[in-house]
Amino acid sequence: MLRGLCLLFCFLTNGENSLFAQISKDFSIDARSGYSIVHLDYNVYKGITHVKRVQSDKPVQIKSKLSKVNVLPSFSHEIKDDILTAHLHHRNVESETFGKSLSYKLFSSDSEDFDHQWDVGLSSSYLYDLDLYFGIGKANLDFSHIPISNCKIKSASADIKLDYSKKVANSVTMDTMFVSLNMGNLDAYNINYANAELMLFEINYGTLNLSFSEGVIHDLKVSAIVGAGKVNLTLPDQNQPYRLKIKSTPMCRLTLPSYLKDIGDKTYVSKAYKKDAPDLVDLVIDISVGSLVVK
Repeated sequence: MLRGLCLLFCFLTNGENSLFAQISKDFSIDARSGYSIVHLDYNVYKGITHVKRVQSDKPVQIKSKLSKVNVLPSFSHEIKDDILTAHLHHRNVESETFGKSLSYKLFSSDSEDFDHQWDVGLSSSYLYDLDLYFGIGKANLDFSHIPISNCKIKSASADIKLDYSKKVANSVTMDTMFVSLNMGNLDAYNINYANAELMLFEINYGTLNLSFSEGVIHDLKVSAIVGAGKVNLTLPDQNQPYRLKIKSTPMCRLTLPSYLKDIGDKTYVSKAYKKDAPDLVDLVIDISVGSLVVK
């Protein structure tokens, strides 16, 4: 009798666990008029996030799969002063400590799902001002075919992949792209297609992979600051006018290609460099401890 009750209890417990192991929540906005820009305030403390363009007439669509549901995400939106502001917040309910955050970075595998998954779909029919925060986990951001006027990304310890995979320039001029990581890796590919005037990258501890390809159509200022870690920089073609200024300490190892022209004070230029070029790419790389490899 006792054995039968124990088996029944285990069955019910396992059934309950599987029932509540994951929950799906979808959020979207139907409003299609009354504003000229969409401000997305997205803040999640853990998970894997994918952001990409979707074929839709809705300005924001977010699909989530949550494996632990202590507190559901909060979602709201409002239209004010010609701006549609959408808020999605999922606060930390597990009191993640720095030590636990570090253990995720050191011991998690590629298959780690970080408990939650998020799919954020944006439309090419709207202009966006993005304010994105990622706590622990990963973020894969493909901004191809998404008009973005400003972009701010912050992270506690998430690895971020930022790409323009279709290699098509942003249809509007982006004022500023700002990415700040406390601890983690940032892969920024084809970043010139952001069509930005100013790019700021900050990493306290981690790796920055920053690559430029063809397609810089106006002057661009780029600043990258890494406290401790590595910077792998892929420069544009030599036909693109650019200037690279390096700020480093003796604790940083530098690897530079021979084709760069040294004009002194750790400053290097391309063959097409002209001080007053209208499409000049002006880069400043500041790294304290680690290595800088330029290709």
